[in-house]
Amino acid sequence: MAREMRVAPYDPAWPARYEEEAHVLREVLGDVLVRSHHVGSTSVPGLPAKPIIDICLEVRSLESLDERDDRMRSIGYVPRGEFGIPGRRYYPKGGDDRTHHVHAYVAGDPNVERHLAFRDYLRAHPGVAQAYAHVKQEASVKHLTDSTGYQAYKHAFVVQTLETALAWANSNYGTD
Repeated sequence: MAREMRVAPYDPAWPARYEEEAHVLREVLGDVLVRSHHVGSTSVPGLPAKPIIDICLEVRSLESLDERDDRMRSIGYVPRGEFGIPGRRYYPKGGDDRTHHVHAYVAGDPNVERHLAFRDYLRAHPGVAQAYAHVKQEASVKHLTDSTGYQAYKHAFVVQTLETALAWANSNYGTD
């Protein structure tokens, strides 16, 4: 069975699902974990999304996290290493019926700022979030069983919005 890129209406239970999983991850990772963040479309109230909870972890070191791969497996995650992004560790959960994605970086990695800026920008700009919803829904219709095509369809919108979001975050939060 191929994974489906089906976009669902916003579910107000998504933040609670994040909190539950963040608690489990804190228990499993212990002092390796610095902070966790609910990111991705399920973290933006009102935004339709694939019903997969994206979690961004800030960790003390990737080496220490790698040493806990067996613990991550014990709670259903599959360690995939960098999976195309240097300095990241990626862990999907749920096989073809995904429930969670964990993206882990060393605390302070610029990719954490990127995830948070994109999320916060969409939360603060409902019109942009609605435009993104439209792009995601079109991508789902055109590429229901093609994750690469789904991501490619959204790419230009995400890149442009991320650039704007980072400038917005810098001016609002004073980050570099």
